[in-house]
Amino acid sequence: MIKHAYQAAETAEAAPSETIAADEHIAPAPRVSIQAFCETVETAAAVQAAGEDRRLAKAHVKIQMGGATAAAEAYRNSPTPNVIIIESENRGDEILGSLDQLAEVCDSGTRVVVIGRVNDVVLYRELTRRGVSDYLIGPIGTLDVVRSICGLFSAPDAKPVGRIIAVVGAKGGVGASTVAHNIAWAIARDLSLDAVVTDLDLAYGTAGLDFNQDPPQGIADAVFSPDRIDTAFIDRLLSKCTDHLSLLAAPATLDRVYDFGAEAFDSILDSLRATIPCIVLDVPHQWNGWTRRLLVSADDILIVAGPDLANLRNAKNLFDLLRVARPNDQHPHYCLNQVGVPKRPEIKPGDFAKALEADPLAVIPFEPQMFGTAANNGQMIAEISSGHKTAEMFRQLASILTGRSEVKRTKSSLLTPLLSKLMKRQAS
Repeated sequence: MIKHAYQAAETAEAAPSETIAADEHIAPAPRVSIQAFCETVETAAAVQAAGEDRRLAKAHVKIQMGGATAAAEAYRNSPTPNVIIIESENRGDEILGSLDQLAEVCDSGTRVVVIGRVNDVVLYRELTRRGVSDYLIGPIGTLDVVRSICGLFSAPDAKPVGRIIAVVGAKGGVGASTVAHNIAWAIARDLSLDAVVTDLDLAYGTAGLDFNQDPPQGIADAVFSPDRIDTAFIDRLLSKCTDHLSLLAAPATLDRVYDFGAEAFDSILDSLRATIPCIVLDVPHQWNGWTRRLLVSADDILIVAGPDLANLRNAKNLFDLLRVARPNDQHPHYCLNQVGVPKRPEIKPGDFAKALEADPLAVIPFEPQMFGTAANNGQMIAEISSGHKTAEMFRQLASILTGRSEVKRTKSSLLTPLLSKLMKRQAS
């Protein structure tokens, strides 16, 4: 539930509190973050006990007192989790008023469960109309909370929990993998969202090196065993990097060739989306059926480009193709990397913005000492220097690509001589 989330949140049938039947199956919840704002110690205890239930073993549950007012204040300057539980002992109009305040500061896609004392079908219908996912009538028990949260993600019409962010380089060697890995780190550490880095460069992938991991299994085990793919199988292949970050590593070996059909990774991503809130795809710089399909089907796309003509041409080609292939989706984002190499002639960010009709989300400076140290140590930039401006850029990119903050786009109708020259080359 957010400014827009009243429309985006899922609706669910409200039901009075009751004991779960012995033969009732409750599917486990995925790796989601849950924060409860309670007004009574009894409800807080029930939520606490629910967080220790086996079906919420993968979820991260946090509890504090204060109800909807405390929630609105808490998220005024911070991102919201996947699920917010609000307890209110107020009457109907007061509940709606407090939820309206919360909606002003919530992020898109956040699902809201309300616990109230009013057994009123009119109130329930109004909550449903505003996008509240579930309404529980107190007092509640532990299994009521478990059923409600798990039901948000296991209902037949429930949307997949995962958001796919594809990061690709406009040219080889521009540092797209490094950018992808640092963004994933920021999503997990700074936004507290469970995320997985999927290294799709099976022959030469560097995610294992960058995160100082050497898992015995990875994405190759999945793509070469399509009949075995399900959420449990994929879960076993993940290598844990931090509490919120996992890695689906590439083998980075040359003992076989990695030729795939266009749909080779579909079932893998479907399984990841069912359980993980954020999937960052480290897409290799190559062009074939499956890379095109991954980019077209991603929720958000970040193109990483260097400040030269070949990068500009390739980035524009990608922009043009993806804008046509995704007419109802947000346009791709891009950032400039390795900017400011001494004595190297470079195309200015303003020229990129005019050619692509969009401003870069970030202009990452050339910092060979810091990036080289991080790569050799198997660390992220934030681990080397958390307060560095480049680490802050990755945090901002993480916020924008996960929908936690808005980005202003400026379009230009003026074509620079550079772009005219580029268009003539493409036409010839």
